Amino acid sequence: MLRAALVTPLSGPLAGYGRAGAAALALWAEAFAGRPAPRLVVHDAHGDPAAAVRRAEAEGFDLLFGPYGSSPATTVAQATSRLMWNHGGARISPGRRVVSVLAPAAGYLVGAVDAVHAADPQVSSVALLHSRTGFGRDVGAGAERAATRRGLTVFRTALPARSPTAGLLLVAGSFDDELAAARRLLPGEWRAAAFVGAGVEEVLAALGPLREGLLGPAQWLASAAPEPDEGPTAAEFAERFRRRTGAEPPYPAAQAFAAGLIAARCLRDAGDAADDALLAAARGLDCTTMFGRFRLDPQTGLQVGQQVLTVQWQDGVRTVVWPPDRAQAPLRHPLRAP
Repeated sequence: MLRAALVTPLSGPLAGYGRAGAAALALWAEAFAGRPAPRLVVHDAHGDPAAAVRRAEAEGFDLLFGPYGSSPATTVAQATSRLMWNHGGARISPGRRVVSVLAPAAGYLVGAVDAVHAADPQVSSVALLHSRTGFGRDVGAGAERAATRRGLTVFRTALPARSPTAGLLLVAGSFDDELAAARRLLPGEWRAAAFVGAGVEEVLAALGPLREGLLGPAQWLASAAPEPDEGPTAAEFAERFRRRTGAEPPYPAAQAFAAGLIAARCLRDAGDAADDALLAAARGLDCTTMFGRFRLDPQTGLQVGQQVLTVQWQDGVRTVVWPPDRAQAPLRHPLRAP
């Protein structure tokens, strides 16, 4: 029997996301294309992810799925010599023992820059506020590179400092920090504003009407999912998830389920459960699941197939506005007249 271990937060502040991923991987195990179905054991990573992966190693496994959250995912990857299927850490070095299904954090706000630049030539400057964490710095660095390529002037500072006057506001930090910044900075005189948390259904809900028009990144939306050539469609996955949990699948669930699909595909291609064989199969794989395209850069090992969507809150609904070939509606602009 194939043995799979998931190390993810089941308690603490990230528990909701970790449990969603655990439910999705349980669905994957039940629908496993091979027989018998994998035995999935879930270990709580909250508090000490390194200790959690050591417990998993003591029990033994063939496949190791990492946790939700960039910090715990990095800790687990550093604490084990085994191959880790990363579905929850957008900021993690691929190294030689990590296979990521989600796009890197550096691309999170690039689409917002591109969408606003294409829609509004009056925007010539960007106020970029980010946390001092590795995640915040990565998101900020990617956004700054994108803005600079388009000739925009970037004023970059760390949260919670007040931002300078600019046409486009970009904010990247913890969800709590972003909510506090939004309450302080909105509505403001921005022609457009993007927060990482605006890409998630619940994070900035407390803003009420102030959330309308905000931009944010989304790794996955069921309504904008591609047609897969590996595994079920997004609608089929969502229906299975609803039957199991009574709730709509959030993006961490889609990421975890896709990680299971990719791992299973690599098992079939490799014909072997050894880590080196699976990693070689992953590096040569190019396919599309209900989550998105999977393809690793052959030089860096980074995920380059998956494309981060940019959504805008329009009439209370997250709506894809970028990239153009995936857009569900045009960008509504400006956010507020200067």
